[in-house]
Amino acid sequence: MQISILIPCFNAERWIAQAIESALAQTRTDKEVIVVDDGSTDRSLEIIRRFEGRIRWETGPNRGGGAARDRLLTLARGEWLQYLDADDILLPEKIARQVEFLERHPDCDIVCSPTIEEYMKDGRAVQVERRFPEPLDPWILLALWHLPQTGGPLWKRTALQRVGGWRVGQPCCQEHELYFRLLEGGCRFEFCDSCLAVYRNWNHGRRVTIELHGEVVRQRILIFDRIEKFLRGTQQLTPLRRRAVNDARLALARGAWSSDRAFSLDIVRRINESDPSYCPSNEPASPTTYRVIYRLFGFRGAEYIAQSKRGLERALFRKRAQA
Repeated sequence: MQISILIPCFNAERWIAQAIESALAQTRTDKEVIVVDDGSTDRSLEIIRRFEGRIRWETGPNRGGGAARDRLLTLARGEWLQYLDADDILLPEKIARQVEFLERHPDCDIVCSPTIEEYMKDGRAVQVERRFPEPLDPWILLALWHLPQTGGPLWKRTALQRVGGWRVGQPCCQEHELYFRLLEGGCRFEFCDSCLAVYRNWNHGRRVTIELHGEVVRQRILIFDRIEKFLRGTQQLTPLRRRAVNDARLALARGAWSSDRAFSLDIVRRINESDPSYCPSNEPASPTTYRVIYRLFGFRGAEYIAQSKRGLERALFRKRAQA
């Protein structure tokens, strides 16, 4: 079974060599490594060329992350695909462990593994394993944005081809939009607990995906709407799945409340249309007090009170700091 390790690259001169080296270092020997340079203007292409003879590569004009990943899908010869962003890395056993998992789950289309998030704190890199919360229902995990970043899964090539591959022109949330179409198409997701891909979340400049905050929120809302519409239409919208979709909507509404109340209330309208009796789950973002106020006074009342409470806490903090 050949595995294709697929690396899209745009202006990643600081990272691309590490990404390629981590791909070549995989203990699984039956593999190919392919890099598509998406019109880089830095030294990325020069660094990619140093691996001539050990990888396949091509370059072309900048067309965006979706186009680069879809071109890699066309170039791949492996039965299974490992995508790897140019600023991320794989641990050496990543693919071997997932292939072993596949032998126990031969009907699987997507092997979902959690990732290691690496971020900077006080000038040093910190790594945190992002494990999947229960239940391991891919629809719930997609709604709550817990399905793994692109490098975490092992993807069956024919499954991606069957749903049309990566959506060229999708501005952001590219893997989540693809996850939706895979689930919509009946693809089988299995969850492997090995945590062997490192996602660098350093905010270190432009990635292959350009993630503008407002567009991310808009795309997430569209995906939530598509999830609910499909599950309702196929009679798969269980209470837990509907709650997950609405919890995710509420998180976006709360985030938008201070900057765009009309937009925030439009999201809440979607929640109320979906479930007139909705009350937030008891999670860290919605503690018991917030849930009680939400139930008594609705979203507006809960947010006014929460905002007042935050303002009072800030005022007390400043007063203590001045004392």
